[in-house]
Amino acid sequence: MARSRSHPTTLLLGLALFCLAGCSGGDPEGAGGDSSGEAPVVIGLVAKSQSNPVFQAAYAGAQAAAVELGERYGVEVVIDWQTPADEDPQRQAAAIEQLARAGAAGIAVSCSDANTVTPAINKAVELGSHVVCFDSDAPRSSRFAFFGTDDITCGQRVMDELAKAMGGEGTIAILAGNQAAPNLQARVQGVIQGLEKYPDIQLLDDGVFYHPETPEQAAEAVSRAQTTHPDISGWAFIGGWPLFTAGALKWLPGEVKVVSVDALPAQLRYLQSQHVEVLLAQDCFGWGYRSVELLLDKALHDKSPPEVRLVDPLQPVRTENVPEVKAQWARWLGEG
Repeated sequence: MARSRSHPTTLLLGLALFCLAGCSGGDPEGAGGDSSGEAPVVIGLVAKSQSNPVFQAAYAGAQAAAVELGERYGVEVVIDWQTPADEDPQRQAAAIEQLARAGAAGIAVSCSDANTVTPAINKAVELGSHVVCFDSDAPRSSRFAFFGTDDITCGQRVMDELAKAMGGEGTIAILAGNQAAPNLQARVQGVIQGLEKYPDIQLLDDGVFYHPETPEQAAEAVSRAQTTHPDISGWAFIGGWPLFTAGALKWLPGEVKVVSVDALPAQLRYLQSQHVEVLLAQDCFGWGYRSVELLLDKALHDKSPPEVRLVDPLQPVRTENVPEVKAQWARWLGEG
């Protein structure tokens, strides 16, 4: 009954695009699987915010995994998308406990605030749900695995690429997102550690700029900082939030050097306009896909990964490989 398919990079995902357009996570019609009448396997997905495109990509990945792995394992898999509209760790915690009490076999969560979410994760495990973290970890919780970027290394990579673009001298600032998010704190730490290798590059005094993680508020934070501090000659974006909106970088191409994490389709135009030197791509689609795979292995076969922390390496994206990355996203989102 089940048939094996290739890795999601080669999977055509019409259903994923449908789900990004607004289907209900609890609709079995969107999840695939058999029709034997057995209860579906429910996987809860609790990302940081619905408004952030990286988590929309994770949702598409989870839906793709539900289709492919449901067929492979001969079960119906339902993705229950319980992500707050905007970042709210208290709502995340409530969603995790609600999913567990409703009988979810597994829950995948990207933590806005690990301290807030950890008790809810522990409670969910006590209630019988398996939990993994993706993107932003809660390492002191009872989650059995984490999939995502090594954030210290991520920050260091951003700094190395920025130093190269700046010719090893100048003044930088860091665009840092939510100050409470553990993954972003670690990335900032990585940038600062990486800066130690470059004695002729200085971090602006009070040069770490936190902000709500929406494109508009991130773009406003950059614009305000650059206007107030025109000596900034380089930006380390540890998340690519402002690049999801047009006209966010209000300087001539190359006038201020920018290196950013993430390489979603809307962000690629800043490479093409030469406002951004390099994008360091995370596997946002894989956050959802791999999390569902880990949870199904655990729930159905009591199989844990060989390592608790599964680190996915960053992929540099430059002007010359924009067409390749665009084509990959089209496949992932069922557009090609």
